[in-house]
Amino acid sequence: MHHVLATDDFSPRVIHAKLQINNRKSRNEVTKLTTIQNYWKTYASTHPSVQEEIPDAWMFGNGSEKMGNELGKLVVEGIKTATCSAHFLFEMEKEPLPKIGQYDIVLSGNHQPLAIIQTTSVEIVPMKNVSKDFAYAEGEGNRSYDYWYQEHKLFFTELLKEYGRAFTPDILLVCQQFKVVDVWNKFHVRG
Repeated sequence: MHHVLATDDFSPRVIHAKLQINNRKSRNEVTKLTTIQNYWKTYASTHPSVQEEIPDAWMFGNGSEKMGNELGKLVVEGIKTATCSAHFLFEMEKEPLPKIGQYDIVLSGNHQPLAIIQTTSVEIVPMKNVSKDFAYAEGEGNRSYDYWYQEHKLFFTELLKEYGRAFTPDILLVCQQFKVVDVWNKFHVRG
């Protein structure tokens, strides 16, 4: 997955806050990673068909605790079942695209596990061709296509500037839909 990649609106894409241990990590970060690992091991042990290797763990949003919590809560409540990212970021980071059947751990804004999701579909679509159904599945704002398009246009305009690119409605998006397969039993979102 992506490290701190982009988000696809101010309630859209996923910032992949993948936690990795190294000697410079704080005790708190190590504890969070251990919590994530234990959550996955518990889930995997009760689902024999699931791989043992821990999947990527990340939060939705722009990296802020508030947005991570708000969007994570929408996932846990079953309202948010889709997300999208700029395709060029996967290419630049040499990261694989999400795959159908792939598991991921959704984190809260303070990097605690919230839920395990499983990807159900992945499409690469120009932004101007994203469907109303997909915009609704993103679960944000009033769930309308107009809201989705405006927020994503704002987000991608700013994101693209960082890479010396200009926004066009033809920007390719990786549109990912997912289902929640487990909610962490210690689920709590502040805010």
